[in-house]
Amino acid sequence: MNTKIVTIQGQGDAFSDEEERALQEAGEILRGGGLVAFPTETVYGLGGDAFNPASARKIYAAKGRPSDNPLIVHIARLEDMDRVAGQVPEAARQLGRAFWPGPLTMVLPRARNVPVEITGGLETVAVRMPSHPVARSLIACGGGYIAAPSANLSGRPSPTSARYVIEDMDGRIDMIIDGGDGEIGLESTIVDLTVDPPQILRPGFITQEMLAEVLGRVSLDRTVLDADSGQAPRAPGMKYRHYAPRGEMTIVSGQTAEVTAYVNAHAAQDCAQGHKVGVIGTDETLPEYRADLVCSLGSRRDEESIARHLYGILRRFDDEQVTRIYSECFDTMGLGQAIMNRLLKAAGHRLVVLSGNRER
Repeated sequence: MNTKIVTIQGQGDAFSDEEERALQEAGEILRGGGLVAFPTETVYGLGGDAFNPASARKIYAAKGRPSDNPLIVHIARLEDMDRVAGQVPEAARQLGRAFWPGPLTMVLPRARNVPVEITGGLETVAVRMPSHPVARSLIACGGGYIAAPSANLSGRPSPTSARYVIEDMDGRIDMIIDGGDGEIGLESTIVDLTVDPPQILRPGFITQEMLAEVLGRVSLDRTVLDADSGQAPRAPGMKYRHYAPRGEMTIVSGQTAEVTAYVNAHAAQDCAQGHKVGVIGTDETLPEYRADLVCSLGSRRDEESIARHLYGILRRFDDEQVTRIYSECFDTMGLGQAIMNRLLKAAGHRLVVLSGNRER
């Protein structure tokens, strides 16, 4: 397949005539059953017609994604939620008014017209309204309802720039829209509104604390920071290994001096065995590490920077053929909850906890 690559940057919500024509072409591809990768404020999405089962099958095939892993239906208007959800509780409307358009996905009862190929065979549907102007315009051009997971090969780090979409999807899909780098860098928060209290299935930029301000009590699925269960995934990213670089990754938790000493000792051993070693640190600790490639996610005082840079660093390690990776641990409150969720998934839950210079 010949994948067409177009650049649509826009100025706010305004597009040039050439960009408008490209968006119309992308919309025609979607309405015709084809696939288009597009930017959102979180990561790049791989879109198909949400009411076309064949489009869903194409998405799974292009990604190499298990078909029981649900897709997210992207909409452009709050009222469009009523067409894809069999029932829209007042809590969903409250969250929509508070956080849409934005990086929040809601799990609702599936409307009968939504194909089970989109929902991974579940009787629920995941819905979100992105804020990125290119995404919103594409949804409108494509008929109003786009099913889209992240635009990467299954299991790999999600793409926050078009270059990595091209790396994974060139020749697999019809079009890639280059809309620049993602602003947030982590996938949307997913909250299940079919249970009481509502439950976070995937943490993201919209934190548990922010959701609780609107809804009151909000719980957290136990698999968010623990190893996955053997159950079928209730939302994207719950069951299978995700966000993973090619190299073996380990997260190290403990006091700063303990962590740097542990990482440096193991990095030296790995290098002696012929491995290329990468370390994920922060601005505060970067000078302390000794490895082939040491990268900072940013300052610990700026969690948004850490979230924005994570996938890019994991992709860079792949580019540099790093075979062993060590990462610092982060707080599990606020946005740190999402950062640790992605790191643990990427590492296959390989976590070392240090206590008094001893591993446990």
